[in-house]
Amino acid sequence: MSFVVIIPARYASTRLPGKPLVDINGKPMIVHVLERARESGAERIIVATDHEDVARAVEAAGGEVCMTRADHQSGTERLAEVVEKCAFS
Repeated sequence: MSFVVIIPARYASTRLPGKPLVDINGKPMIVHVLERARESGAERIIVATDHEDVARAVEAAGGEVCMTRADHQSGTERLAEVVEKCAFS
């Protein structure tokens, strides 16, 4: 079965600002998430973010990034923007 993984990565989290870049054992958290997603066998993995630092970390780990607007109220809205931009719908 073919599937795509889209990971929302909001930098300006209210409970833990900068959460995607928090260092866990020498790597940003978003890189750990990307690595686990790769283990899923997904055809394509896209990290959806509105922050250049998150994008750089993902790209440095060989990941694909879709830059999204910063005004989303939820991760679901961010995912919907990626679905529209990538013509998945």
